[in-house]
Order: sequence, then C-alpha cells, then structure tokens
Amino acid sequence: MKGSYCLIIHKEKSSKIEVGAIGSAIYKEGFYVYIGSAMNSLIPRIKRHLSNEKKIRWHIDYLLKDNTTKIEDVIFTISEKKVECNLSNFISKNGKEKENFGCSDCKCKSHLIYFSNKDLCIDTVKKAYENQEINFYNLEYFKSLEK
Repeated sequence: MKGSYCLIIHKEKSSKIEVGAIGSAIYKEGFYVYIGSAMNSLIPRIKRHLSNEKKIRWHIDYLLKDNTTKIEDVIFTISEKKVECNLSNFISKNGKEKENFGCSDCKCKSHLIYFSNKDLCIDTVKKAYENQEINFYNLEYFKSLEK
C-alpha cells in the first residue's frame, strides 16, 4: 500500500534537541506536522512512527524520541501519487517551517511545520489534502486497517 501521511505531533514542553546532521535546536511547545510518504509500505511506516522501539534513522525519529513529544493523530492518504511536497508547501503557508527538517531528498524548505494552535494545525492539514483533491483518513481508520 502506497501513500503520503501527516503526523500531528504535540510537543508538551519546549526543549533543545539534537537532530542528526541538522544539529541542535530548540523545538517549541505546541504542535508540529511532519509530512512524509511511503511509496512501498505505508502501513509499516506509520506503525514505525507510532512505535517507541526503533532505531534512529530519520530526522523525525530524533523529535519523536523526546519524552515531551507524542503523536496525537495521523492524517494520511492511500495513493500511488506522491504528494508530500505539495502538502508541505500548502501547510507551510499557515505555520512556521523548521528549516531543512525531513527534506534532504527534495527541494522543499522543510517537511516539519510548527503551529501554536492544535485546531489550526489539523484544519490546515485537512485543507491541504482537499486542495490536492485527495481523500484522507485519520488514526482511527488506520487502527481499523491493522485488525
């Protein structure tokens, strides 16, 4: 199964985090959207992000291992079409990009976008999918696929 996804991440407390080659930076309290794609293994990729037991491989792994950070929701699409950069560009219009995060394989400025407000964060992600005219699903639907 192929597709793109947005992790809705809640950072409960600001903290300094070392993120691989990007280096050390302050990640503020609030909400982040991480935009990714899995063009061979969507379900295993989302499961991996939700798991606490994983090797550090991607930028997002450094943020998610922080004990004041948790995934609140996953909004995703099942599609052959890779739309993560389109989603990122749309979402970044309403949030603040964390420069160079998660985008080493494309020309985007970032695939991690900060929001201080949860509702604005989630609404912006949904509008990004609607803008691409793509059906999307959430974490509850994802859990039903695992059964």
